Amino acid sequence: MATGRLVEVYLDLLSQPCRAVHILLNCAKIPHRVRTVALRKGEQTPDFTRLNPMQKVPVMVDDGFVLTESDAILKYLATKYYVPEHWYPRQPERRARVDEYTAWHHSNTRPHAAKVFILEVLLPAQSGSPVEEVRLVRALSQLDDTLGKLESMFLRRQPFLCGDDITVADLLAVCELMQPVGSGRDILLGRPQLQSWRSRVQSAVGDAFDQAHAILYAIRDRLTAGGVSYL
Repeated sequence: MATGRLVEVYLDLLSQPCRAVHILLNCAKIPHRVRTVALRKGEQTPDFTRLNPMQKVPVMVDDGFVLTESDAILKYLATKYYVPEHWYPRQPERRARVDEYTAWHHSNTRPHAAKVFILEVLLPAQSGSPVEEVRLVRALSQLDDTLGKLESMFLRRQPFLCGDDITVADLLAVCELMQPVGSGRDILLGRPQLQSWRSRVQSAVGDAFDQAHAILYAIRDRLTAGGVSYL
């Protein structure tokens, strides 16, 4: 493993990609320091904006090297810090399978799962208005189509999205598909293949899974208790 100063990561664990980075860092035991940036509270300081003018998380700083975008950060960490090879395989064909999913992820799994959370949690909390049911039904339909493709195109009959072992692709996907849990919605109900996959991912990463998702569970618990929905 590479040595030197701690890797610094700027994260908001309400963000799905941030949770994926958080899980990898902890599972791979990469020495790191988390600096929390709550985007919803406007905590983007001038120093943070200099690191990422887009004012988004995650951001990684490794001995002066600044990197944004979760996909790039995950693959950089897996490559530089010599984590177990299954996270981002060195064999070209296996690595290409991971890259194939992560390319697909950003225009499919990510926007479709996030939209459900936005419609059920974020927009009502920000506007004080009820959930727009017509838009929600449409979003759930789009997401259902994406879930079907996850099963038929990626999982098929293998235990993880890209083969027999967990990879960074599984982290990106599972964190995204967990996001609607914030409203108390389990979008994998009725899909035993995906439910089994999620269980395998949880088992593979251990306590890191619930640690990363604690803020999401807290939002869910407040909502189901009839409390304030959003932080």
